[in-house]
Amino acid sequence: MNRFVINTIIVAVAVGLLSYLLPGVEVNHMFDALLVAVVLAILNNIVKPLLIILTIPATILTLGLFLFVINALIIQMAAWVIDGFHVQSFWWALLFSLLLSLLKSLMGYGEKDKKEKR
Repeated sequence: MNRFVINTIIVAVAVGLLSYLLPGVEVNHMFDALLVAVVLAILNNIVKPLLIILTIPATILTLGLFLFVINALIIQMAAWVIDGFHVQSFWWALLFSLLLSLLKSLMGYGEKDKKEKR
């Protein structure tokens, strides 16, 4: 299967799980979780690089921790775009983005194919 499809499904499952666990994050339907995964992929590829470039001084001063703020802003942008996805505050978005990153790494998101060396 296409890597994008697999990664999107992984993120959708993680979004659904986190919306169940976090009271400040709400996803109405599993389709909305899938839509959140697609919108996050689009925002992460288009908007996030621009935000990173614009906030290089803050990122350097915070030793990279400002990237978590950028991730939370991306989450809030996704909530603004999708009707079935709601985040109560910036702090819930920040916690959601931290846990989403953790879940994605645990679920093998972005794992490259292992090739044998000859």
